[in-house]
Amino acid sequence: MKYSRPCSVAPLFRHPVICFFFLVAAHCIAPDLTNRLITRAQSASSQPPLSKKEKLANPLNELLNEAQHDIDTNSFEAAIPPLQKFIAEKPDVAYAHFQLAYAYTALQRGDEARAEYERTIALDPKMSEAYLNLGILLTGREPAAALAPLRKAVELLPAQSRPRILLGTAQERAGDFPAAADSFEGAVRLDPRDADAVLHLARLYLNLKRPAEAETKFRNALDVQPASATAALGLAQSLDAQNKPEAADAYQKYLALQPADAATHARFVHLLIDQKRYGEALAELDRTDQGKPPSSDSLRQRADIQIAQNKLDDAIVTLQRAITLAPNDVQLLDGLGRIYMQKRDFASAEKEFKAALQLDQNNLVVWKNLGSNYYLSGNYPATLAALDVIAKAETPTAASWFIRALCYDKLRQVKPALEAYQRFLAMDERKNPDQVWQAEQRSKVLKHMLEEKK
Repeated sequence: MKYSRPCSVAPLFRHPVICFFFLVAAHCIAPDLTNRLITRAQSASSQPPLSKKEKLANPLNELLNEAQHDIDTNSFEAAIPPLQKFIAEKPDVAYAHFQLAYAYTALQRGDEARAEYERTIALDPKMSEAYLNLGILLTGREPAAALAPLRKAVELLPAQSRPRILLGTAQERAGDFPAAADSFEGAVRLDPRDADAVLHLARLYLNLKRPAEAETKFRNALDVQPASATAALGLAQSLDAQNKPEAADAYQKYLALQPADAATHARFVHLLIDQKRYGEALAELDRTDQGKPPSSDSLRQRADIQIAQNKLDDAIVTLQRAITLAPNDVQLLDGLGRIYMQKRDFASAEKEFKAALQLDQNNLVVWKNLGSNYYLSGNYPATLAALDVIAKAETPTAASWFIRALCYDKLRQVKPALEAYQRFLAMDERKNPDQVWQAEQRSKVLKHMLEEKK
């Protein structure tokens, strides 16, 4: 983020085009644009110029010159006393308050900077730089409060895109996404080749779950900046959100620019697996692991490929290696248990599920897998116990009532079985006709058995 500042005080109270001092404020704007956003504005001082004779005779001019020199050399603390002395003598000069506010901003003395920017605006309501800097200052702290000064900056600088970008950023931070989109769209209309504005709008569209529009804007940004990693990633993500198969190739182009992005690389490999491009996925993993031991995440993905290829024994070995590297990874233990269950090695599966639950006893996914393993192995009392645990955490579904009914039925517990079948039928609404038919037939038999007992 950059703040506007005057770069000259000669002649007194007149300053030409505003120059800029780079002051990072990452909390004020999206991280991918922090180092590139530049505000540009013309000063609008209302003070008349002094004649050469008056300028030389006025000792206050030296105070401003001294402060300007300190600001130019980044000696912001030293700039404050001469500015305060000047303001004590000339409290109605907007330029001096602006310089003081800028020094406070550089020193991260936000409250004092805000007060001085507000005094500047009160004295010179047309100084666009003061509105811009006040808005930038407030965006990270109080984005809602930043809206008014930034709207005024847009009003004063209607032909410039940067104030609209800043306003859109504040609106986005304040949670007003439609208004933010309007501001960014306005900035893009003013300068369609402003990559920052286009990228900001594209990211907002993506966050608003408008991936088709985001895709268009990311492509526009890449037309302007073909080597932009931010635009390349955004394009891949927008294609991914639309489930377009070309998303994988878009991720590959991004990774050519940012090869160290491990999370995105994992997503790229995942898409290759989804598209059954197993050879390419393995080649990617081989390239990543070349010259170093594979990570647990890399081994996890290799196991996914092996499972997809129905190479279950290979997948077991791979997951065991991954668990050696990450013994407390619940997902790895659960995944290994599911492979054992698929191979009908129920004892080994139970061991892995129980190991996962020792690490996370409230993990419902693992409890459900353990319950399935118990049911498939014919351990109906243990299946019911697992269902009881799950029922304490979430409302039982129609499917869970059907499994419960089958367990009671297998255990010859007639009344609980009948009740469970009836609950299933009431909840399922005939969405699963095979199970409905079975439940209805068993209910008839169980009702008859109860009547015989009477």
